[in-house]
Amino acid sequence: MHIAEHLVIVVWIAWLTATTVNSTAADSLTRLPVIDVTDLYHPHQDVGDNFDILAAYGLPELNLKAVILDVTEKWRRDRGGQDAGFIPVLQLNAIFDRDVPCATTPYLAMKTVDDKMLDAPRFQQQGIELLLKTLRESAEPVHIVSFGSARAIAAAYNREPALFESKLARLHLCAGGSSPPAPNYREWNVELDPLAIVCLLRTKLPIALYPDAANNAKDKGYNVFSAAFSYDEHNTYWRLPNLRFITQMDPPLRRYLEYAFHRSARADFLRAMESDGLPLPEATLAKEHYVWETAIWICVSGRKLVKRADGTCRIVPAAEVQPTDRVLPNELRPCEVTVRDDGIYEYRETRGPSNFSVYYRGDPRENEAALREALPALYLSFVSQPTKK
Repeated sequence: MHIAEHLVIVVWIAWLTATTVNSTAADSLTRLPVIDVTDLYHPHQDVGDNFDILAAYGLPELNLKAVILDVTEKWRRDRGGQDAGFIPVLQLNAIFDRDVPCATTPYLAMKTVDDKMLDAPRFQQQGIELLLKTLRESAEPVHIVSFGSARAIAAAYNREPALFESKLARLHLCAGGSSPPAPNYREWNVELDPLAIVCLLRTKLPIALYPDAANNAKDKGYNVFSAAFSYDEHNTYWRLPNLRFITQMDPPLRRYLEYAFHRSARADFLRAMESDGLPLPEATLAKEHYVWETAIWICVSGRKLVKRADGTCRIVPAAEVQPTDRVLPNELRPCEVTVRDDGIYEYRETRGPSNFSVYYRGDPRENEAALREALPALYLSFVSQPTKK
């Protein structure tokens, strides 16, 4: 072999090795560690929770480290009974070939703002302990998303505030309504545990607020929302006109959603992901579906909501935004926050430094129109892991 040929091979191997290493390093850097705190029940209380958690597993930018199941005693008996959503998490672990740990939280609300909830039953403390363990063991700061009462997060903070100050990248708090709020109006997630909200919003932690705008119907005795949902520039709420795209999803993911929407009680809940069962009826597929979490997953993952030159809308990695794309607002803006003792808070955008930020989507109707196309396309791109033989 000539010296020149030898040098070419050496250079090529060195380039290939460097490319592989750099690619691996880039992949690891883009996978942000995330803890998902969700009021996910089985059978579902709100099937939107089963629907939305798919993003936590499916988005390649995210490294889902733990799922904390936020449970409130009152709702364990709603609609004839449901309990902590261990089964959906186990199904998703099987589908995506993951080993994401999960644990539940105390069922009762905090007694004081500084409550560490050490008197809760041991089983119900596992969610708090898993949250702290995940933060402690992470080599880098962790994003926490909260879709529920936030009591586990507040109790964990009360136990180890210094750990939160060093290991929390940002708390994405999906709670609260429009600002200023209606008199004495407490949004659903705030109502679940007002003291948890007071605790967290009086800290210096980096917190992103995503107003939900879901009104309570407390007099009904059920998890029922009134029709008065808010469409404004800061709220995350929007509506999918139908769910027909589910029939085209990757088969295990489709079966997962079919199991959830049917409120299935099959004991072989893992085998149910492996072969087709009862399909969803047209009445379910044609029904309008309410969505709240999409904005949070876009922000956490760093993706962009774009309208392409051909008019199509997609949720894409920031690196894949094309020069001809129009990036639609889906961002966090600095704000100041004041919170009352009852958990009701107000936010105001600011140009000064702040540990708080609030979600902003611009024209809510344009945002909704784009997501009606972009979210189904994103879900159709999710692929389960093949079964290893």
